[in-house]
Amino acid sequence: MALDKPLVITAGDPAGIGPELCSSLVDTEFLSDVVVIGDASLLDDRLTVIDMPFPAPVEAGRPDSANAKTLLNGLELAVQGCLNGRFSGMVTAPLAKNVIANSGITFIGHTEFLAELTGVDLPVMLLVADDLRVALASTHMPLRDVPDFITKKRLTDVLQILHDDLRSKFGIETPEIVVCGLNPHAGEGGHLGKEDDDVIAPVVEELSESGMNIRGPLAADTAFTPAAGHKDAILAMYHDQGLPVLKYAGFGHAVNVTLGLPIIRTSVDHGTAFDLAGTGTADAGSLIAAIKLAKTMAST
Repeated sequence: MALDKPLVITAGDPAGIGPELCSSLVDTEFLSDVVVIGDASLLDDRLTVIDMPFPAPVEAGRPDSANAKTLLNGLELAVQGCLNGRFSGMVTAPLAKNVIANSGITFIGHTEFLAELTGVDLPVMLLVADDLRVALASTHMPLRDVPDFITKKRLTDVLQILHDDLRSKFGIETPEIVVCGLNPHAGEGGHLGKEDDDVIAPVVEELSESGMNIRGPLAADTAFTPAAGHKDAILAMYHDQGLPVLKYAGFGHAVNVTLGLPIIRTSVDHGTAFDLAGTGTADAGSLIAAIKLAKTMAST
């Protein structure tokens, strides 16, 4: 069933695989559901396109920082369209953070940039592969900074956003959430680190008492197994605690979702793949999965 208002797709770095992934949508059932923001000269003319030409020549596999500002302008246009009701939600093809940073523009990533555009202090990254949903308490930061970053307040706020968006955007009435420990064996009773007992466990207990269906901290090496009995989402404490499992389970069709925003935003689970750009071998599976999920969320 078609949406009342289309999804908007930002085509990503023009030197990467984003434009060709978008062009491949003409052979799918989603052609009428999407509008693409990008350089029309790089996209199939059967797509509905909001044309944003790039100032620097585009060569597949050779990104140019001179095009960074145009890429960010496209994101701003997509967000504004979602906020004003022109679009049902947005789907993002990949950008290269270093290419944008090399232009002199501070850019940590899509998630943080979209949060700034929508006035959100705390976005939450969620990765989805089929029935597995993995959220992150921290995202793009050095591992040595993670323990100090995960405070009781931040963890409480992240879990509240995860719980609320599982209800409002995924239609799960009573979400069940499993929380990973930070340290091996969830701290082994304090012998392998104090954070699990001093920070994570009190937050889980407090939220459980408030009515949230939440368990933890569980040792991360078993939290993802069927024996752990997870159902709706797992909260990992840092990027490489949760995402290797998720991507092993669903790479190629996993979806990145930004929670906590006033709009729907999904994305592919891979990067720009400059080495594949222009070869015609890029797999559109993750983009299609991102569109399917955004469409489902918009209909919830």
